[in-house]
Amino acid sequence: MSDIAIEKVLETCLLAGKIMLESDAEMYRVEDTMSRIALASGNYQLVSYVTQTGLFVGLDGTSTIRMVQIVNRSIDLEKVSNINQFSREYVAGKITLEELLQHLKVLEQEKKFFPLWLRFVSAAVVSGTIMILFGGVWSDLLLTCAIGGLGYMLYYFSLKILRIKFLSEFLAALFIGCAALLSTKAGLGVNQDMIIIGCVMPLVPGVQMTNALRDLLAGHYLSGVSRGTEAMMTSCMIGFGIAFVFQLL
Repeated sequence: MSDIAIEKVLETCLLAGKIMLESDAEMYRVEDTMSRIALASGNYQLVSYVTQTGLFVGLDGTSTIRMVQIVNRSIDLEKVSNINQFSREYVAGKITLEELLQHLKVLEQEKKFFPLWLRFVSAAVVSGTIMILFGGVWSDLLLTCAIGGLGYMLYYFSLKILRIKFLSEFLAALFIGCAALLSTKAGLGVNQDMIIIGCVMPLVPGVQMTNALRDLLAGHYLSGVSRGTEAMMTSCMIGFGIAFVFQLL
């Protein structure tokens, strides 16, 4: 294989891994996808080192190594699914390496997000339904939906302005705790504990916890511990926000 072909294989593997990491995919899934692309490109063994903040790839038997820094991360399972589909088609011979690379470049530029109003409505619906599932009363449903939606709205805009993830979660939890406590004292709500539990659920780092456990079970201890630490810090900030309200009021 020529140097140009090797560079193209590495570029394709690196781009696929970068998009998957930015979309919060598991480390073993990222390594497996890149390895399958390299094997299908000429029976090359891919050598990679994957972390949450950086990605290093190279081909066994060559001296070329490529790396990329991972700056922004978000949850986008649709992109992960699309890359899995593209890589399967490439391994099966349905598309060429050039077509796979082009698909990945187009996918990298996609900025598909649900509209803000739908995110807020979804957070409100999740808050209300979780409150009912945990044993809350139906009379608190609308109040819980309102507080949960406003709490998520505060989290979203404070993250945009402050760009400090843990502080945004603390502020959102602080607002949720104050709103739930004051509303029950004013007679608008019945069970403040169930209202708080329902409203903080949209902030709980469920995906990070799951991926951290899966990485640990797959032997990726560095990424598993780092993701677990991030999830623990998020949970602590939510807990600190609620605890501060009870101490203050």
